[in-house]
Amino acid sequence: MTKKRRERPDLTRPVAVWRSRDLLDGEAAGSLTMILRTRGCRWRRCAICGYPSEGALASAEDLTVQFRAATRDLSSEDRVVKIYTSGSFLDPEEVPESVRAHIIDALAASGVEKLVFESRPEYITRELVEASVAKIRTEVAIGLETSSDLVRDHSIRKGFTFADYREAAEAVRSGGGSVKTYLLLKPPFLSEASAIADALRSARDAAPHSDVISLNLTNIQRGTPLERMWLVGDYQPPWLWSAVEVLKGVSSLPIISDPVAAGTRRGPRNCGRCDDAVAKAIREHALTQDPGVFEDLSCSCLAAWEKVLELEDLAFGSLLRSDSRGL
Repeated sequence: MTKKRRERPDLTRPVAVWRSRDLLDGEAAGSLTMILRTRGCRWRRCAICGYPSEGALASAEDLTVQFRAATRDLSSEDRVVKIYTSGSFLDPEEVPESVRAHIIDALAASGVEKLVFESRPEYITRELVEASVAKIRTEVAIGLETSSDLVRDHSIRKGFTFADYREAAEAVRSGGGSVKTYLLLKPPFLSEASAIADALRSARDAAPHSDVISLNLTNIQRGTPLERMWLVGDYQPPWLWSAVEVLKGVSSLPIISDPVAAGTRRGPRNCGRCDDAVAKAIREHALTQDPGVFEDLSCSCLAAWEKVLELEDLAFGSLLRSDSRGL
C-alpha cells in the first residue's frame, strides 16, 4: 500500500481567522481572532495538546504575510484582536522580534483598542510587555490550567510551577498589561467532582494575579496521550453541567468560557438533548457575566450528572457510564 503523502501547509495563510464577540470593559465588543502558523510551541510535551502538529517552519516573511492576510478586512468593529500561534507569541524563535513589532505597530495604527496574545511564563518579561503596552492596550494569556503543581506536572505535563506563573503575571502587570489566566476543566486522572473542586480552587488561587479567568473545557485532540486514554475508555470529557457549576461559583473577577466542540464525542457534553442550550448559555455568560442565564436550564440528565458527582469518587477511579449521556 502506498503511503499517502502529507500535504505541505500553506505558509502564506493563517491556520484560521474568525470574528466573534469578546468582553471589553464589561461590555460585548467585536473581536477578530487569528491563528498564525508558526513553528509551534517549543515545549511540545503537554498531554492534552495536539497543536504541535499544526506547526511548520514559517519564516519572518511568512508570518508577516499571514498577518496581512488575516487583517485584510479589519474594520472599526474589530475593537479586540486576538493572536494565537499554537505556542507563545513572545517566544523569539516562534515569532521573531521584528514580526512582533510589525504586528503591534500595525494594529495600533489601525485603531484596534486591545491586543490579546498567549505566552508560556518563561518568555514573559516586563520589558516585552511594556514595549507592547506603549503602542496598544495588551492582555497576556497564560495557560496555568490548575493551581495544583501536582496536577499540572503529572496530569498535564506543563513544565512550570505556580510560582513561575505568579512571577510572569507580576511581570505583565508591572509592565502595564492585564492577565488572562487559562484554567482547564477536568485534566486527566481527575473525577468529575474533583475536577470541579480543582477549577474552583484554582480560580480562587489565580484571582489575585488575574484580570480575567478563561475556563477551558477539555476536548480530545488528535495524536495526544489524552486521546489514547479516551480511545480505551479511561477518560471522558467533562459534562457541560460541570462548567456551569464552576462559572456560577466564581464571582470575584470575570470568568469566561467558550465550550469548544460542545456536544460532540470528543468535546464536553451532557445528554445530547440539552447540549446546545447549555453551551449557548455558557457563551452568553461570557459576554454578560450574568449567572441568571443558567437559571432556566433543566434536563433529565441533570440527575445523572449529580449521581456521577456523588458516586464516581467511590468507584476508585473507574468511570461511571450513563445511558442518558450516550456513553
